[in-house]
Amino acid sequence: MHSSDHQVSTNLRSRDASTLSLDLLLSNLPGVVYRCQNDDHWTMVFLSAGIEKLTGYPVSVFTGEHAMSYASLIHPDDRAQVYADTEAAVRERRPFQLSYRITTAAGKLRWTWEQGAAVHDEHGNVIALEGFIADITLLRRADQLVLEQASLLDKARDAIFVIDMASRITYWNAGARRLYGWEAHEAVGKRMQELLCDDHAAYSEAWLHAVTEGEWAGELQQHRRDGTLIQADTRWTLVPADPASGVVQKILVISTDISERKHNEARIHRLAYFDALTELPNRASLLDHLRRALIGSARSHKFGALMFLDLDNFKTLNDTHGHAAGDMLLQAVARRLEHSVRETDLVARLGGDEFVILVQPEEDTLDAAAYQAETVAAKVVSTMRAPFQLADFAYSVSTSIGVTMISGAVDTVESALKQADTAMYQAKAAGRNTFRFFDPEMQAKWTARSELESGLRRALRNHEFILNYQPQLDGDSRVIGAEALLRWRLPNGDVLYPTEFIKAAEETNLIVDIGRWVLGTACVELAKWQGNPVTRHLSLSVNVSARQFVEPDFVAMTQEILAATGVDPHFLKFELTETLVVTDFTHTVATMETLRRLGITFSLDDFGTGYSSLAYLRKLPLDQLKIDYSFMRDVLTDRNDASIVRSIIALGGSLGLQVIAEGVETQGQREWLSQEGCFVYQGFLYERALSGEHFAAYASCLH
Repeated sequence: MHSSDHQVSTNLRSRDASTLSLDLLLSNLPGVVYRCQNDDHWTMVFLSAGIEKLTGYPVSVFTGEHAMSYASLIHPDDRAQVYADTEAAVRERRPFQLSYRITTAAGKLRWTWEQGAAVHDEHGNVIALEGFIADITLLRRADQLVLEQASLLDKARDAIFVIDMASRITYWNAGARRLYGWEAHEAVGKRMQELLCDDHAAYSEAWLHAVTEGEWAGELQQHRRDGTLIQADTRWTLVPADPASGVVQKILVISTDISERKHNEARIHRLAYFDALTELPNRASLLDHLRRALIGSARSHKFGALMFLDLDNFKTLNDTHGHAAGDMLLQAVARRLEHSVRETDLVARLGGDEFVILVQPEEDTLDAAAYQAETVAAKVVSTMRAPFQLADFAYSVSTSIGVTMISGAVDTVESALKQADTAMYQAKAAGRNTFRFFDPEMQAKWTARSELESGLRRALRNHEFILNYQPQLDGDSRVIGAEALLRWRLPNGDVLYPTEFIKAAEETNLIVDIGRWVLGTACVELAKWQGNPVTRHLSLSVNVSARQFVEPDFVAMTQEILAATGVDPHFLKFELTETLVVTDFTHTVATMETLRRLGITFSLDDFGTGYSSLAYLRKLPLDQLKIDYSFMRDVLTDRNDASIVRSIIALGGSLGLQVIAEGVETQGQREWLSQEGCFVYQGFLYERALSGEHFAAYASCLH
């Protein structure tokens, strides 16, 4: 073979090898290489074998005389945009990139990605289009899935974000934007503890637990962009790294705003354990704290104290100035009590005007605890003495305090409360405005008092009360009236006098119901007198307690009884005590004036035993002063008593008031009184208290 023939043969083999190599390369490409004419049908000049895998049609379908137009495979909704984008790229002499759907031979839709460019001749004319087409259906689906998942995450109500191992935020959903206020571009790249967390210790604990255990759940206090704080229920999940996909280790954080729930829980807790008016712990809270204190005391062998406080004469303020003033006083008292104890001690309100102080068991000996309790009690009594400013007036109130020592070794919640309550009544019995420690002997008295209270309630139900009438006579020994005196006939026949039960009735407020019964019964008797010509001129005095007189409906109740019995009120006299007058002078005078317009007259009972004041006396619409029997007992032998009685008689005369002496038991007392100018008497010298029937007979005899 000639050398020239050998060269030609070598070139042919080289060209065939290159062609085979190019064909092999094109057949292995994950797509289609093409060359087509720049016409409306994109008439194919060349297609690689990948077209069959992409479309389901072989290469031969797109070439030849009756070739299929590749453009016909493009989805109708995408075709116009593909044409437009291609023409624009050709016109601007730049490559084009297209993404569109095609319909395969099997009728399925596939997403394709195409990149190509125009081929120009030496004159710049477009002679063909060349490019590459790839199947991106799987990628498109993956993108769609990512978009769908991102959309779902954005629709979640919870805040969802991701932080890397440097605590920097890498993902931030719409829920996080709504909860915290930062946009995604503002939050991404920021460190979580700096953006959201003020409590770095709590954050560090959560971080460490999530990294070491794979998960952490709990509550974190976080702040929003505007600075407001929220409580978030948060779950952290460690997402492991995936080296195959290049994903690094991260933490997924899901947070739910529970601020409203926490607020409601706190509100419910406050309603359950705190008094709404004073904001002090209530009875339920006190019982819980006392139980815990006793348990702790039993373990530590420490001693503490429990104090029971009651405001003296609090009801008077409510009755005279209204409940708003009473509420203001209770709130002011609560604040003073809080400032009178140590931070470790507890002040609680049981209800009404009753408060309790728990001095925590912290002392090693009973004596030391008693000294501490005495210090607190004395401070409270002293602090309460200063007047309280209530709106436009000042009001003074004192407190009676019962103190009992507590030890978990011997006391229970019930026994401690009972002993403190008993000691409080001992303080009241000692004159109020003071404190007393629990004395075991007082327990017996308290039991008797409780039984007495139950008996009083029974007496009202079973009509065990009776009224007797002690005659009142003038200087000529004629009966001019009587005082109605209450007696209690027990089921066994024994009779109790007011000194044995009235105090208990006043302390329990039963005196109001008893007083109503007394007035009604007395008026029924007075009506009988007024129906008898012999007794129609007699007056009847009825004792009215301070508790009863300040009742808001006292005047209305009196009018109702007068109307029901039909008595002439000009013969009805109310006996009031000095204590009532001094307690609330303005209200007392107003009520007296109202009743006086009905015809009722007034006598000041026990005059000289209380806080007598001429300033008060001359302003009261009184008709009579009554000399107390305590002065009459020794008026003939005690110069002081005699001087006091003379002064009362003289005072009554100067004020134009009738003066009556009770407790007149001897003729000598009666003669002395007559010589001093007192001419109305009541006492055993004449007669004891009689039943209604016997009094009528007695009065008729002395008519």
